[in-house]
Amino acid sequence: MRDLNYELKQLCKRNPDVSFAGRADRLRILSQAAAQLEKLGFRDMHATSLKPKHVAALLGQWRADGISTGTLKNRMSALRWWAEKIGKDNIIGRSNQAYGIEHRKFVTNVSKAKTLTASTLDRIKDTHTAASLRLQAAFGLRREESIKINPKWADQAEYLRLKDTWTKGGKYREIPITTDAQRAALDHARQVANGGSLIPKELKYRDQLQRFRFECQRAGINGVHGLRHKYAQDRYRQLTGWAAPAAGGPKSKDLNTKLKAIDREARLKLSAEMGHGREQITAVYLGR
Repeated sequence: MRDLNYELKQLCKRNPDVSFAGRADRLRILSQAAAQLEKLGFRDMHATSLKPKHVAALLGQWRADGISTGTLKNRMSALRWWAEKIGKDNIIGRSNQAYGIEHRKFVTNVSKAKTLTASTLDRIKDTHTAASLRLQAAFGLRREESIKINPKWADQAEYLRLKDTWTKGGKYREIPITTDAQRAALDHARQVANGGSLIPKELKYRDQLQRFRFECQRAGINGVHGLRHKYAQDRYRQLTGWAAPAAGGPKSKDLNTKLKAIDREARLKLSAEMGHGREQITAVYLGR
């Protein structure tokens, strides 16, 4: 292992200041940055070698790669964390605007929903990963939730319950079971898990997470968060009787007073079911 990659891994290990999934994502971003720096000609670097020229080189490469604004901001956040941990906060500007990074547009009314098809599932060889994907599609679960879940414990016949140790922000929540597809996905997950979680007994969470990523990559599945978008849009239609703006339905500003009340109630309910504490975030999934 190259010195820089090893030292960044140790830096992440010594500073467990976010969830495991967050640490894994941070390490992935930093490892990728280390590899890119070497390709850009910066060899024999150490974690303490980071300078403004390295940040500028990475930013230039990322822009050339055409990555999205959201991804760009996530990577800059990881670089700032790196700089902070080596005591060089001042080498990276605190504002993304200093680098010409535009504000992220959350409300676009362009759907990011993705559907999990039978042919897609057939390409997944790991049964635990396949079961997790089905739960993501059926209940709008986050990736970590769909892996850590114990289907037997979660199944309450009329609703699915999620432990605080599985969820983002440590929030216990419940999701109604209202469709045959949800029941089928949950029954299948219970069978695969055999009384436990969707992490095989011989593996730890990080091992199954790596397997999940590998299976999705090999099967050509990109952006599993799109399954959560699809769930949100389907649930919104179920609650209101019409499609979400991002799915071709009427915009909120075009609804009359009565329909606006229904829209708001549905968004509040959906926000709670998906583990968010505010109605505004539903615009990311549904549009406005």
